Amino acid sequence: METSSAVAALSALAHEGRLEIFRLLVRTGADGLAAGEIARATGVLPNTLSNNLNILNQAGLVTSRRDGRSIIYRAAYDRMRDLLAFLVEDCCAGKPEICAPLAEVAGRCCAAEARAC
Repeated sequence: METSSAVAALSALAHEGRLEIFRLLVRTGADGLAAGEIARATGVLPNTLSNNLNILNQAGLVTSRRDGRSIIYRAAYDRMRDLLAFLVEDCCAGKPEICAPLAEVAGRCCAAEARAC
């Protein structure tokens, strides 16, 4: 990932409302959520939600598809993984204990996901 792309993604997430929306979509999974469901879950007004989703979309963090009259949004997991990899790319400096907690978090997340399937 290029530094400019990382900055754009981090900038999009550096807003409480957008971060909440993104985390909701990450938790929701590959099926995503309709805009109305996102609005109800977050309590965000429709015009603010639309603006936040557009910013997240421009940063490549969410994707959308039309389903009848609804627009379904989902987290762009590939982009999220690229951003996380960029952030920890040079981690550890030869000291694996620095990054070990990240592996533990990922392990718990993936184990919980496997149980849910």
